[in-house]
Amino acid sequence: MAEHWKHTADPAEIMRATGHPELEYAAGWTIAGLVTLGTIVAAWVFAI
Repeated sequence: MAEHWKHTADPAEIMRATGHPELEYAAGWTIAGLVTLGTIVAAWVFAI
């Protein structure tokens, strides 16, 4: 049964990143910035 889950590919090949790191970096900062601005606006509107 354990042989069923064996991969023929090298583990380094399986774990290799296939995305776009620059795009992910920019998206992460964009989301963080929007969350920060949303928190500031919510605190201002609700006078917390």
